[in-house]
Amino acid sequence: MKHLRVAIFGAGPAGIYAGNILAGSYENVTIDLFDSLPAPYGLIRYGVAPDHPRIKGIVNSLHEMLDSGKIRFFGNVEFGRDLTLEDMQRHYHAVIFATGAIKDATLNIPGVDLQGSFGAADFVSWYDGHPDVPRTWPLTAENVAILGNGNVALDVARVLTKQANDMLTTDIPVNVYEELKDSRVTDVHVFGRRGPADIKFTPIELRELGEVADVEIVLSPEDFPEGWFNEDAEGVTNQHRVMARVLQSWLERESKPAKRRLHLHFWHQPKEILGEGGKVSGIRFERKGENRDYPVEAVYRAIGYWGSELPNVPYDDSKGVIRNIDGRVVDEKENQISGLYATGWIKRGPVGLI
Repeated sequence: MKHLRVAIFGAGPAGIYAGNILAGSYENVTIDLFDSLPAPYGLIRYGVAPDHPRIKGIVNSLHEMLDSGKIRFFGNVEFGRDLTLEDMQRHYHAVIFATGAIKDATLNIPGVDLQGSFGAADFVSWYDGHPDVPRTWPLTAENVAILGNGNVALDVARVLTKQANDMLTTDIPVNVYEELKDSRVTDVHVFGRRGPADIKFTPIELRELGEVADVEIVLSPEDFPEGWFNEDAEGVTNQHRVMARVLQSWLERESKPAKRRLHLHFWHQPKEILGEGGKVSGIRFERKGENRDYPVEAVYRAIGYWGSELPNVPYDDSKGVIRNIDGRVVDEKENQISGLYATGWIKRGPVGLI
């Protein structure tokens, strides 16, 4: 069998797993793994909250794959600048793109560009010490809105409400700890477009919120009418049932004094981020046919990640992925481009857990 040379661009979980599978499948293969950042591991390093060591522990498995000696890693290599597609096609039999989805999905409502309106992905990168993000973050808001009902929204909410000293047992960067220690936040509001029966959290993430010290969980009874959860409905899983029990227990427990409050709102469709003097002053939603305004000084958009376009690589801007069929890169007429492949979130979009 001829000797194969394969390049993988993107050193997150998808790229490393792809290299490991190739190394175990072909005896005569050379695998070069490239990333624009100086260190590997992608979202495991720069997308997981510091207080989630269980998930960050995946790095140990990825490290073993890189430490096997079968994959060479090259950091600080920017695709299209340091290495072009033409370069890689000339020197490798195959090129696999595993660049993931690292930027925020677009939210097309008025006021989204106001000062104090942030993408959750940028905030996550900040508290994880991403080298391309400024070391400071404006934590001057007392009232904060978070848009989204997924795990990233809960991560942002937890980091904003948790006492900074409770993060000292984690690998939180020193500059992040200092900023969080001086945060003025008192109330964090998490808004979902759908009802509580349709949340996209995972049970462990949801339960974790109720265990954060000095934080009161606030729910609105109007979001939970009688019979709000039908455990026999089509598509309902055990995870849904667990989360429904957690929410119901929060509804029934007594209020307690706390330094910070975390409000969960449902059936809220964002319509406009309100501003004064170029800064966020509130946010407007539509809830079941009526408009509701909330006074907040910051808005975090956690509505999903989006893949980035790569120079000269076919890209589907309606989905935020490299244009492909079953991982084989194709042009606009769906003709396969020989030797080019995609895997992970840049192939299928940001779905599923790490």
